[in-house]
Amino acid sequence: MVASRNPLEPIEPPAVEAVGIECGYGNEPILKDLSFTVRPGEVFFIIGGSGCGKSTLLRHLVGLNRPTAGDVKFFGHSFLDADTAARRDLLKRFGVLYQGGALWSSLTLMENVALPLEEYTTLTRRERSELAAFKLSQVGLAGYENYYPSEISGGMKKRAGLARALALDPAIVFFDEPSAGLDPITSRKLDELILQVRALQGTTCVVVSHELDSIFGIADRVLMLDRTAKGRIALGDPRVLAMESTDPRVREFLQRGVRPGEKGFDSGRTGKH
Repeated sequence: MVASRNPLEPIEPPAVEAVGIECGYGNEPILKDLSFTVRPGEVFFIIGGSGCGKSTLLRHLVGLNRPTAGDVKFFGHSFLDADTAARRDLLKRFGVLYQGGALWSSLTLMENVALPLEEYTTLTRRERSELAAFKLSQVGLAGYENYYPSEISGGMKKRAGLARALALDPAIVFFDEPSAGLDPITSRKLDELILQVRALQGTTCVVVSHELDSIFGIADRVLMLDRTAKGRIALGDPRVLAMESTDPRVREFLQRGVRPGEKGFDSGRTGKH
């Protein structure tokens, strides 16, 4: 028998909540009336074919673009309707790892990681440098503090970008195609790093990706978008959706290049916990 919940216990709000949002560029929306929630501590993937709006949705979730309709909430608080002070507080609660790392080429790795600390904290220069060095060590880049982005590999740039995204110990980290351009081994190590971040800090991870190894390897749930539908066509555990979805678009996407019985359709959650 399942114990009943104490009605006096507070219900934890979603880490991220999209409420009927519409977004795109110009007069033609790419996504319409899209609603979904991301649970605290979840590894949540946004997936779909090319042009379906994955990266567009991410840009609207993190405030780079404003939806033409609807709302985005973090832990129950509206991001779009927040005043300047409240919006600044919410911005400190999430970090973003952009494609390629998006590091400033003229700054060292330490200086790149220290940027959000300079913007959002009152730490001294020495304290910022020490904390930036610690964040780099967390992603396996100890000893590379004084290197410039041009002096390191693509995988290292992604890790340095993640260190910067983690600088303020955010509750949520957004990842835009983190495995793009990486070889399979480096991609797998980055997936493992995402799981470590979640395990050590309870961080909610929202990942835009089309990589099946990552989707089946670390995702708790996926939101699948479709270009023609201009919105959601699936939401749930990718392993279940791959075998049980009644939508042929979902099965085709999740089963591409994989036969039933092979890795990816295992009902277990290998490496996730």
